[in-house]
Amino acid sequence: MELKIKRALISVSNKMGAVELAKKLSKAGVEIISTGGTMKAIRAAGIPVTYVSDVTGFPEIMDGRVKTLNPKIHGGILAVRDNPEHLKQMEEYDIKPIDMVVVNLYPFKSTIKKPNVTLAEAVENIDIGGPAMIRAAAKNFKFVTVVTNPDRYDEIAKMVAETGEVDYDTRKKLAAEAFAHTADYDTAIANYLNG
Repeated sequence: MELKIKRALISVSNKMGAVELAKKLSKAGVEIISTGGTMKAIRAAGIPVTYVSDVTGFPEIMDGRVKTLNPKIHGGILAVRDNPEHLKQMEEYDIKPIDMVVVNLYPFKSTIKKPNVTLAEAVENIDIGGPAMIRAAAKNFKFVTVVTNPDRYDEIAKMVAETGEVDYDTRKKLAAEAFAHTADYDTAIANYLNG
């Protein structure tokens, strides 16, 4: 089964290297989808990018709390590409596959390290859509590449440029890294709320 990377969703809190990654992926023929600040940075660099709201048909709402929590995003990530019923539903609901998810999370740990941080500030830095997309992509690593670590961008961009895809073993390894990333994130939140 061909697993060419045709669409990537990039939505990062830590923007380090994200624009350069988008540039390399775009040059390799990958369509880029993005959210708010990440999209603005990618667009400002002259790279073609589709706003996530143009994919979902729904605006970012509630101060950005709800932007990617939508079947057009999660269906595109979670669809089992060799399941005829999933493919039929994608067609029926006009859901396009998302082959790569590049996400890192709101800076919860650095927020709670600030002196006199309020509980309300800490709570606003609990990412919801990010972990949902990371976990969805990691769960579906058989078909989807998930990247949570900016140190991986060059290696992944090189693979896509050379072969059009990311090999299975790398996808599996990236999925494990992704689950470790969300587990660490949730542990920090649990410890803070218990503290």
